[in-house]
Amino acid sequence: MNPLERILIVVFAIVQWRIAVRLLSAAAHRFSGPRHTLARSAIFLFDALLVVGYVFSWSDPVSRLGIPGRPAMLIGAATLGYLMVSTALFVLHSILRVVKNHLAADVDSTRRRVLNAAGNVVLAGPLAVMGYGSLIQRTDFHVREVDVPIPGLPQDLDGLRILQLSDIHLSPFLSESELARVIDAAIGLRPNLAVVTGDLISGRGDPLDACIRQLARLKADAGVFGCMGNHERYARVEEYTTEAAGRLGIRFLRSQSQQLRFGNSTLNLAGVDYQSLAGKQMYLRGAESLMVPGACNVLLSHNPDVFPVAAQQGYNLLLAGHTHGGQVTVEILDRSINPARFVTPFVYGLYRSGAASAYVTRGLGTIVIPARIGAPPEISLLRLRKA
Repeated sequence: MNPLERILIVVFAIVQWRIAVRLLSAAAHRFSGPRHTLARSAIFLFDALLVVGYVFSWSDPVSRLGIPGRPAMLIGAATLGYLMVSTALFVLHSILRVVKNHLAADVDSTRRRVLNAAGNVVLAGPLAVMGYGSLIQRTDFHVREVDVPIPGLPQDLDGLRILQLSDIHLSPFLSESELARVIDAAIGLRPNLAVVTGDLISGRGDPLDACIRQLARLKADAGVFGCMGNHERYARVEEYTTEAAGRLGIRFLRSQSQQLRFGNSTLNLAGVDYQSLAGKQMYLRGAESLMVPGACNVLLSHNPDVFPVAAQQGYNLLLAGHTHGGQVTVEILDRSINPARFVTPFVYGLYRSGAASAYVTRGLGTIVIPARIGAPPEISLLRLRKA
């Protein structure tokens, strides 16, 4: 459990406890006898269901327990959505109550009504933002083109176009038709190389074959390659994904590399399975043996946190995903505040370390809640440039 999850558990627990206390107090004033007992039981049952639903939002435990992925995902998303919105509303309501009490003696009845109306608008904000993130920005797919400077890049690789798709999460929150729209747009980019950096699905029971079938439509001069994400591991489909994708011409690199020739130059493409945050001391162990001296060495790793190790080993470029660009991001004083920043400094965009570069894409899908706020999904097109 990472620090963010611990903080969220504490915050959600405090807020729901305060809400439960208020509901119990209201029930005591309004009901008596059996009806009061029934109301108290309903409040306690609701809180117990929230605990179960919150556990369902954790992909790894759900997969380990063998709980069907689709129902668990829907229950977990609904629970976490409620917890986030209710927490925001509780905090805003508490702030507004303090403001109203402070101003109550200084304003007349007309101004008080205006303040009450303004407060209601503020309280509607969390619901409006969540609705926008779920219904609009979640599927607002755009192409993002980025120039990646690489010192000493061979002339024949200058301008090489790499298409990167990541974190597809084909599931109840991203349909095959929505993915088909992405693939149609990607085909029109005419990349020299296409890569998929993990998380094709979210959990067991998700349409993995449909995802692979859509990815097989991609066209690139040097082919389509990929690496495994954490959700392939959670769903225990790494072997199946490798075999099924291979039959359709997509090669997943699992501690493997492939040398690709472009003119008189070589691009060595290596890939590793998901590198768990819990095993930082084991990051990229043995990956240095996948490099080719004199080639441009590109590493596919779902987890971007390995970038310092990749740079130290001598890789020229790391392509990663995993963070969804934060998925829910708020800009405050020119700084992005999002959940991923509690886990890794490599959240989104282009990073440099010495002669090495890394690009972390926002990816396409969502996890836990079906919403993107301030972090729209992206189709990444990277152009290698001689630095």
